[in-house]
Amino acid sequence: MAGHSKWANIQHRKNSQDAKRGKLFTRLIREITSTARQGDADPNTNPRLRLAVDRALAANMTRDTIERAIKRGSGELQGAALEEIRYEGYGPGGVAIIVDCLSDNRTRTVGEVRHAFTKHHGNLGADGSVSYLFNECGVLVFSPDTGEDKVMEAALNAGAEDVIDGDQGIEVLTDPAAFHAVKEAMENAGLKPLSSEITMRAAISVPLEPAQAQNVLELLEALENLDDVQTVYSNAEFPDEMLQAS
Repeated sequence: MAGHSKWANIQHRKNSQDAKRGKLFTRLIREITSTARQGDADPNTNPRLRLAVDRALAANMTRDTIERAIKRGSGELQGAALEEIRYEGYGPGGVAIIVDCLSDNRTRTVGEVRHAFTKHHGNLGADGSVSYLFNECGVLVFSPDTGEDKVMEAALNAGAEDVIDGDQGIEVLTDPAAFHAVKEAMENAGLKPLSSEITMRAAISVPLEPAQAQNVLELLEALENLDDVQTVYSNAEFPDEMLQAS
């Protein structure tokens, strides 16, 4: 888990920079629109849409903006159809990378993703080339001040799979299908998470030397900066000194 958690630290700081440029809002709006288009446009009956709306509200997006995104997805307002696309590949040092995109032009998106991999000494692979190295799971992160015993008791009663002491705080891991039920049960128990998401976690991390780590970070950031990219996952384990300096 160390590699994922350490990348999550870097990714979190990167997301903060995105928010200043308005990029985070763009990604959240795209996610809401796409999710509303694919399923029920009511967050109360569409758990995936509710999660996207919760993330948008946590980022201080206005409810009017959220409603417009939902209406574009449901067809009430005009907007381009967005397609979910996943790309897989390898970075320097054999690091496995998954890139999730939302795009209205597949040809443009694959060209940009391939260029980023090639420019930064990586290789775009075939479907399934690295996804087997990751597991999809729900993650709820609670403040260390909450108390691990208290979180563990509530989590196990809620049907969570595991509770671990992570870099960000106390992490509750769930099956993706049980994520929303566990989150609601935890909140009903008076435990509000600092963050919550359904994500991809690497089963095995790849430790990197400083030189390799810098090259991998540059590749990950290049992918993150692409307009059509929503999320980038990696099994890179960065050196501690690099994390402290970033």
